[in-house]
Order: sequence, then structure tokens, then C-alpha cells
Amino acid sequence: MEAFLESLDFWSWWILALLLFVLELSAPGVVFLFIAVAAAITGVVAWVLPDLGWQISFVVFALLSVVSVVVGRKVWRPGKVETADPTLNRRANQYVGKTFTLDTAVKNGRGRLNVGDSSWLAKGPDLPAGTKVRVTAVDGSILEIEAAE
Repeated sequence: MEAFLESLDFWSWWILALLLFVLELSAPGVVFLFIAVAAAITGVVAWVLPDLGWQISFVVFALLSVVSVVVGRKVWRPGKVETADPTLNRRANQYVGKTFTLDTAVKNGRGRLNVGDSSWLAKGPDLPAGTKVRVTAVDGSILEIEAAE
């Protein structure tokens, strides 16, 4: 094992970087990308300083891996996308604050509300059909309503 580790040179680090890049393409998340960058930089260090021992190379790789993951996560934050329509995939939240007419009476706190071409479960005070109601909140797929004034 010692002989194998001593035979590692800059090509080994660059091949590891390439394998990690390929692994990044097939795995979710973006962690392997940053570790691949660390392996590539370690390969450059091993190329510039060929007499560097394998122990120091592994320490350099470990430190660069931690730094690249931390810096990479701060610079590139997946999921932080600004959009013109923040409720696009939360359809029920689009109706909060809007007024609709109750389709069926609310009895025992439950009823139905037609919104466009959809029928939604509604929860709120008992009200007769045809009452104007305002959506106050969303509980899963149930619209919470109150009588509109």
C-alpha cells in the first residue's frame, strides 16, 4: 500500500478530479464538483512541487476540499431563485385575500368553494350557499374562509 501511495503523482490527482466530475453528473447535489476542483488544484500543486510527499498531498487535498465546499456553497446557492410569480407552484396560496362566492353551504365547518374551474374544500364558520367569502389562509389543500363584508 505504501508503494502505491508513493507512486501517486499529479496525473493521479487529475484523474481523480475527472472521475469526480463524472460522478457529479450522475449524483444529485453539487458536492462532488467542489471536491473535484480541490483534486485538480492538488494536481497542480503536485506538478509544481513534485517532491511533495503523499502525506502532504493528502493534507493539501483535504484542506482544499473543505475550503472549496465552504466557498462554493456560499457563492452558489441552489434554490435561491427569485421569480416574478412566487406562488406559481403553490396554487392555493394565490387565493389568499381574494373573495369568492360559496358554492355549497358550509356545515359543521366544512364546505366547497368553486374557484375558476376547480372545486376546493373550504373550512370556516357555517354559512349558506351563495355567501361571499374571503380566503384567509391555506391549510394543505383546504382554503380557510370567512364571510366577506
